[in-house]
Amino acid sequence: MWQVATMSGRVAYVAMCLAACWGVLTATGWVRRITGRAALRATHQVLATFAVVMAGAHAVSFLLLDNGSLAAYQLVVPLVGGGEVRHALGVVGLELMVAASVTAALQRTVFYREWLRLHRLAYVGVWLGAMHAWLGASASGHVAVVWLGGITVLMPAVTLTVLRFLPPRLLVRIGLIAADPPPPVREEPTGVRVAVDHGRCRHYALCQAQAPGVFRVLDDGRLRYARNPDADQAPQVRAAARVCPMRAIRVDAAEAGP
Repeated sequence: MWQVATMSGRVAYVAMCLAACWGVLTATGWVRRITGRAALRATHQVLATFAVVMAGAHAVSFLLLDNGSLAAYQLVVPLVGGGEVRHALGVVGLELMVAASVTAALQRTVFYREWLRLHRLAYVGVWLGAMHAWLGASASGHVAVVWLGGITVLMPAVTLTVLRFLPPRLLVRIGLIAADPPPPVREEPTGVRVAVDHGRCRHYALCQAQAPGVFRVLDDGRLRYARNPDADQAPQVRAAARVCPMRAIRVDAAEAGP
């Protein structure tokens, strides 16, 4: 049973790092930038589900050990009954990932903004799980065994998560997203016309972050936008179209009136 606990924990660790990586690549559209093809959200969902299942198996296996190292209530409530900090990190991390998985399944029945806030807690759950894994390896004397594999999958996940929340200007500077082309020199400022392909839009709200005066994701997940924004909003609108991972926003120049 100890071998089951060890193996399930290591598989869960790898799966949750891969799920975090693929989730970031999907949400930001970087897969499309690298390969020219859109990412499959189903892949992220499969990896995340697999990680939660293996983490659950890892937790339950501790109930079946001969020495009875953990009681059932310690798998739900951390730091009770003499529970250790490393166990508490794993418990809280698993609970956050389960909560994110449940809200993903209920996305269409809850307000979009509340779902997005809860789903982002999965990032916290992944890093708590990673801390639990490394502290557990240290306590069992297996750090040398998992060092190479653990670092191999952990570093891309850490890097992508950090990049996910960096400001767009910095991402442009380091070349991860395209810079806004310089506007043509005109005697009079011109506005833009905006169109959104709702069939492709996945309501990630990145456009709202770039141009909140033009784009707004409603509580029910629908996108509302201004089709003819003011001319001074044109740079923000183009930036919103540039960061849209699904390339659902079309921006055309609107000629100035007479």
